[in-house]
Amino acid sequence: MARLLQAPPKFHPSEWDVANKMQCASTESQKSRSERVIAESRRLLDETEKTTQKTRSDVNKKIEQRREEIKFWKQELENKLEQIVHETEVLLTFKTRLEKSLESCKEPLVIAQKCLLNRQRRAGIDLVHDEVEQELVKEAEVLQGVIALLGRTLEQTNEQIRLNRSAKYNLEMDLKDKFTALMIDDYCASLTNNTPDIRYADNAVKIEGNFVSPEDWIDFSNINIENADKQRNNSLALGALIDGILSQTRNDMRKQCEMVNVAFRNKVKEVKDAKHKLETLLAMVMDETASQEKNIAALKKAIADKEGPVKVAQTRLEARNHRPNMEMCYDTVQCRLISEVQEITKNMQRQAEMMKEQKILLKGLSRRQLSLEEEIQVKENTLYIDEVLCMQMRESVYINSF
Repeated sequence: MARLLQAPPKFHPSEWDVANKMQCASTESQKSRSERVIAESRRLLDETEKTTQKTRSDVNKKIEQRREEIKFWKQELENKLEQIVHETEVLLTFKTRLEKSLESCKEPLVIAQKCLLNRQRRAGIDLVHDEVEQELVKEAEVLQGVIALLGRTLEQTNEQIRLNRSAKYNLEMDLKDKFTALMIDDYCASLTNNTPDIRYADNAVKIEGNFVSPEDWIDFSNINIENADKQRNNSLALGALIDGILSQTRNDMRKQCEMVNVAFRNKVKEVKDAKHKLETLLAMVMDETASQEKNIAALKKAIADKEGPVKVAQTRLEARNHRPNMEMCYDTVQCRLISEVQEITKNMQRQAEMMKEQKILLKGLSRRQLSLEEEIQVKENTLYIDEVLCMQMRESVYINSF
């Protein structure tokens, strides 16, 4: 207890003086350090503010440049998209023309084949491999060739349309991404220190593995644009090819169709002329047959008319053979009666031989008449096939322009 109440130790005045000086020196030193830190802090604030402002300005400039770059590529993609869409629509029109042209070839081919089939029903000598048949065969070959060509061209057109749509899809996806990126950069460009929704973002500066280089970014759009240009050029070339094919095939079909029609008209005229000649010959044969029949009837009557005179002459001779004795004289009467009988008999034989010969001729005329009638029937059958069945059926053939 006594020690607790002991008075604190007292310092020497010199110690007090030293302590005061040390306090002053320490305070001055602390003040100097504080002033230096304040000055350094002010310089740092000024430097960081300037750096921040400069960096912010540079970032804003970079964002604006990037926005302009995105806008440029976006415009390029939109232009290519518009071009490829237009060329696809043109190709779709060409596709429709090809389909219509292909469909229009079917009926002429069927008609050509029916004409060939119908003409197999011609009879006799008229079943000939004539010019009409040659042109019909050629027409069928032309139409089959056109159908095959149009079919291949249609397949090529469908494939080009598919490629165009693929290029269009790639452009649309690229444009969609460009639109999103532009919206994001527009949002970034609008941000300021006073924007309400700015915040700290964890791991914001971390570079993910799906980042691409600017060169790859440009190459990606370039590839899409180059592919669109390639398909557009292919579409233009294909469109010109289709237009040429449609024009050429239409001209070929029209030309061959007219060749067949001309051959039919010539053949019909030729058959009609032949039929007319045959009918003229038939009329002549029938007239000659009538003349022969009339002449045979005249010969029969003449022979019949000679029976009376020969009977009279023979009766007279028979009667004079009964003259008595010396009256059985071979006189001029007897001589003339014998001569008369011989003359009439000879004439009757000659007329009979002539009638026999004319009957043979009459049979020949009958056979000729039957042959001519059969040939005329053949010609009528041919005319019915060519003029009625085939030519009337071909009137429905019309080669349209598509």
